Amino acid sequence: MIRCLEDLYAAVKEKEVKSIAVAVAEDEAIIKLVQQATQKGIARFILTGDAERIAELLRQQGLEPTDFEIHNAKSHKEAAEKAVSLVVQGKAHLVMKGELQTALFLKALLDKEKGLRGGNLISQITVTEKPEGEGLLMFTDCAMNITPTLEEKKQLIENAVGLAMSLGYRQPKVAVLSAVEVVNPSMPDTMDAAVLSKMAERGQIGNALVDGPFALDNAISIAAAKQKKIGGPVAGQADIVLVPNLQVGNAIHKGLTYLSQRKVAAAVVGAKVPIVMTSRADTTDTKLYSIAIATYVS
Repeated sequence: MIRCLEDLYAAVKEKEVKSIAVAVAEDEAIIKLVQQATQKGIARFILTGDAERIAELLRQQGLEPTDFEIHNAKSHKEAAEKAVSLVVQGKAHLVMKGELQTALFLKALLDKEKGLRGGNLISQITVTEKPEGEGLLMFTDCAMNITPTLEEKKQLIENAVGLAMSLGYRQPKVAVLSAVEVVNPSMPDTMDAAVLSKMAERGQIGNALVDGPFALDNAISIAAAKQKKIGGPVAGQADIVLVPNLQVGNAIHKGLTYLSQRKVAAAVVGAKVPIVMTSRADTTDTKLYSIAIATYVS
């Protein structure tokens, strides 16, 4: 079981090194990230985009362009399509967003005929480390799904549970987040939490323990849960926290990074392969952890 994000580097090296196709790689920050990930031995990279500019940037970082497979593309759209096609053809294991608009990247990724659309909802999972004890703590969705419906929340849980199980968590504990820990008909999020808990109890949500609603403190702190007399196997011990909407998730992701300086990774799942899609504002460590987690579970 992966107990902390740093463990990912050693764990990845015990497996076959995976190839990542980067869509639009002609960016200094992207090339620096490629250099760092290559030096750590956690991935190989196939670069798509302006081949001449990519080669120039590689040389600036002391890298030899002939050491990389580079596919020239005349536009961002073409680069994204080529990166996705490399995965579809089995020439790369994963795809990574480079310096292009997210909407353009996702359009190529989710193309019904030539893309990597799977049967599930595409979702983002922020992965950090538990504040109490050992283990990873996941929050979903912090970047993609704006106001998920009840059915979409079920899929978000299933995606996160799948990731957690790939990381060695046999029966992940899922806390459904709200502002309070009691069901209130005036607060739809608490009603969804109660329904999701019952669905899990009846075996409708995979191999997970799901409970809620929880406020954040009693979802992740045993002491806070005890103080409010909230019992059960999930209270204070969540492995996964389902947030009610994108605003909450995004604030948690940014808060972990900028307020508490915690180690963070971002995973995008639900397609046929894991996707590396970080923000330019993410730290270098976050980007490297995100590459490592994607390669490990692919």
